[in-house]
Amino acid sequence: MLPTVKFLIRSFEVNEKKRVFIAEDDLLSAEYLKRLLENEGYEVSGISDNAEKTLQLCKEVKPDAILMDIILKGRLTGSEAALELRQILPSCKIIFLTAYAEKEMVEYAEMSKAYAYLMKPYREKEILATLRVALTHDQEQAERQNKELIELKDGFFFDTSNRRLVKNGKEIPLTSKKLRLIELLAKNKNSTVSNEQICLEVWREVKSDNTLRSLIHRFRNTIGADIITNVNGVGYTITA
Repeated sequence: MLPTVKFLIRSFEVNEKKRVFIAEDDLLSAEYLKRLLENEGYEVSGISDNAEKTLQLCKEVKPDAILMDIILKGRLTGSEAALELRQILPSCKIIFLTAYAEKEMVEYAEMSKAYAYLMKPYREKEILATLRVALTHDQEQAERQNKELIELKDGFFFDTSNRRLVKNGKEIPLTSKKLRLIELLAKNKNSTVSNEQICLEVWREVKSDNTLRSLIHRFRNTIGADIITNVNGVGYTITA
């Protein structure tokens, strides 16, 4: 179930202006929200009282969050527009604002994966706290994901949490030995890892240099790139 949000306000600074779109049937209320948000350092990227126009404008401005009234003008309701918006901008935080709490309305909010469902009349602290937590959570999640990704050469990344090599958001299938090879080198990026260390990690025993070279050759063929550098007489490394 979606919570009716009652957050404690915590210290927060908008490091870079977050874009918020306001979809509100009452334009006077929308202007009130606009002033409220701008005073808190947000950028209001648009206002609309029409569901179809809201979708069109959000495609263009790509807001970080949208305050969405369930009752809007036009062919669609705010709830139906939110379902389409979720397909267009999956990372956008949808926060419903409504005077209605019928079961059907709440179900629409759940289907559109809305972040929160706030009841009218507006309570400034509740709206601001909900936005702050929604956007801070989004930023912290992105930062956490970045820490889990080790950037390699030529657009490759190693995802340490899921133990996979990715490029352009797609996983590159690897055998267990190739995976252990790239994981070891990625975690020691910009440092040389000895042949012996690599063998012990990959095979759990020391192998000949030819065996190791053969594995690295097969790895390069698999990914279609040469991101591993040989350090003559020492070992191998991946440099940024």
